[in-house]
Order: sequence, then C-alpha cells, then structure tokens
Amino acid sequence: MVKNADTIGARIRYWRMRRGGMTQAVLAGLAGVSQSYVSQVESGRKTIDRRSTLVALAAALQVTVADLLGQGAEPGDPARDGAAERVPAIWSALIEIEDGERRPSTCTREQLAAEIARSDQLRNSCNYPAMARLLPGLLLEAAAAGGVVLAQVAYQASTCLRHLGYRHLALNAARVAVSAAEDVGDPAWTGAARFAYVQSLPIESAPLAARAADRSLTELQAHAADVRVRQMLGQLHLSAALTSTVSGRPDVARDHLTEAGREAGSLGDPSDGAGFNGCCFGPTNVGLWEMSIAAEQGEAGRVIELSRRVRPRILVASTRQLSYWLDLGRAYADSGRRDAEAVAAFVQAERTAPVPFVLNPLARDAVVALSQRAKRRAVPDELRSLASRMGINLAA
Repeated sequence: MVKNADTIGARIRYWRMRRGGMTQAVLAGLAGVSQSYVSQVESGRKTIDRRSTLVALAAALQVTVADLLGQGAEPGDPARDGAAERVPAIWSALIEIEDGERRPSTCTREQLAAEIARSDQLRNSCNYPAMARLLPGLLLEAAAAGGVVLAQVAYQASTCLRHLGYRHLALNAARVAVSAAEDVGDPAWTGAARFAYVQSLPIESAPLAARAADRSLTELQAHAADVRVRQMLGQLHLSAALTSTVSGRPDVARDHLTEAGREAGSLGDPSDGAGFNGCCFGPTNVGLWEMSIAAEQGEAGRVIELSRRVRPRILVASTRQLSYWLDLGRAYADSGRRDAEAVAAFVQAERTAPVPFVLNPLARDAVVALSQRAKRRAVPDELRSLASRMGINLAA
C-alpha cells in the first residue's frame, strides 16, 4: 500500500521510486508527456486533466489507474471507511447470486419495493455509505424476487460500488444486472444494465467499453419504439462518446455525441428530472457529458463556454450536478488565473454532493494544486476551509 500519499502525484512518485528509481525523464518519455509536467504533477502544482494521461502514466509505471487514484485501497476517510465495512458482505451476496443460489424471501413485495425506493433515493442524493449498508440484504431479497427487481437492485449496487472506488465489484454487480434483465427479456433494463457494465469497466479498458456500448446500441435499436429504450440508447451513445475520446478516436466520439443530441432533442429533458431509472437522459445531460468530453480533450475554454448554457439543477441526480461543478472548477483552475472562481465551483460541488466530492481523487488533487499556488500568498479562508473538510493538511 502507498503510505502517506493522498494525492495522485505522490503516488506517481512512490511507484516511480519502486521501479528502480526511474527518473522523471524516463517516465515522461514512456508516457508521452514532458518532464516538467511530471515534476509539477508530483509536487502537486498541476493536476492530471485527462483520463488518457492517467492510463499512459499507469502503463509506464506498470500499475493500474486505480493504484494511482488510491481507490478502494487507502483508509482514513470516514465516509469510505464506513462503507468499506459493508463491502465484504456485498461481495458475498454477489457471489451467492452469481452462483445461482436463492434464499427464501423474508419480506413482502411492498416492503421490498419500499427498500428499493429508499436505496434509489440514497443513490440520487449520493449517500453511498448509507446505500452500502442496505445493499447486502437488499441484493439477497432482490435475488429471491428475480427478474427486473434483481436487475434494478444490481444496477444500484454497481453504481454505489463504482463511486466508492470498488470498480471490480461494480463490474460483478453490472453482470448480475445484465443477466437478470436478459433472462426476462426486458430491453429497457437490459440497456440500463449494459450501461452500468460499460461504466464499470476500468479506465484502461476504454476501447473495450466503447465496443461494448456499440454492440448494445446495435442490439437494442430494434426496440427503439419504447421511450425507456430510447433513453438508454442515448446514455450508451454518451458513454461511447467519452470512452472513444479516451481511446483517441475523436471522430467516433463526435458521431456518438451527435446521435445522443438528436435523441435528446426529440425526447426533451425528463419531466420529473429523473427519467427511466434516474439516468436523467435529455438535452441537459448531453450538455454535461459534452463538458466532460471537452475536459478530457484538454479544452478548458470549451468547458466554460458549454457551462453557460447548461442548467444542471433541473436534474434530480446529485452526481450530474457534481459533474457540472467539478468540470467547471477544474476548467477555471487550468490557467492559474481564475483560481477564485475555481474555488467557488468546488465549494458548490461539495455542497451538492459532499461524499463523492470528498472521495473523488481528481477533486482532491485540484484543491491541492490550488493550495500550492496560493501558498505564495495568503491562502484564502474559503480554500483553507474546503481543504480542511477534505482532510488536506496545508501545513505539510
């Protein structure tokens, strides 16, 4: 385990030293970046803005992206630690379900529906630790019911585990969801489950994720008369656009974004702010994904431009609002000349979704970089307070 390394840059330096004292110049050459960039990332003065750069650095260091992000491995944050206590039980339940075992139900259909609704509410509010406490028992009860019920709960489990950093278990849960949906032949839930599968694949598998999304789009097109399916087709186009961008295929990404925009334009934003399975597909969500794709392309100015016409508050899922403020904050921080606006965006991100913001390694690194720059002058009280809430010691 990487000790005393709570930034991506510190972990990069740790693994570089573990690789026989590899120099920054050698790492930079292998990853296709400059030595000065590696130096600034390791010192915390610069953040890594692109997933593709993370993949390149991890490959050069012969580790996983999760190793560099510290996901699911480093204790210390109360939110993660509280959820981690339930992860073994969630894993055990998933193994039992995948093995085909089914326990008798211990609750009524109405009680199960109420628990599923409660879990979904926690998902929308990003309260993943509380969600993790529900999931072991809820998964087993859903398995007893089977069908769409199991697909829905397994989808919820996949989302929760992914945001907590347990991507390998999120993938297991997504496979359970896919199997359950396909068993009952429900194309909308099949689309949702396959979207969860694509989302759960590691960043290193972006080309595979793009191909998996393409296959699902082809197979589900025959059911596009169902509005729920159309929403999931749109989500799969968005996922394929981002993973194609990470894979260095901008033309393909642009085609998928165009298709998603066309679908969203005909459907409009969901009237309840959620849509099928709370995926929020519509023009607003397309705009949020466009911001994320522009960020992946290193186009900070484009992110800021897009933000002016996106209104994320109409969507009920806090993660979508978090995405907006996090992408915008990182874009403001990119030049080093709009740090006050970056801090304001990050504070708004934390207020919107406290748990995932604190657990997000990219958010942590961005706050560290802002703090490093601010050390040359007095660190603003708002930034000092934000860093403190994230467990970042500015005196170090």
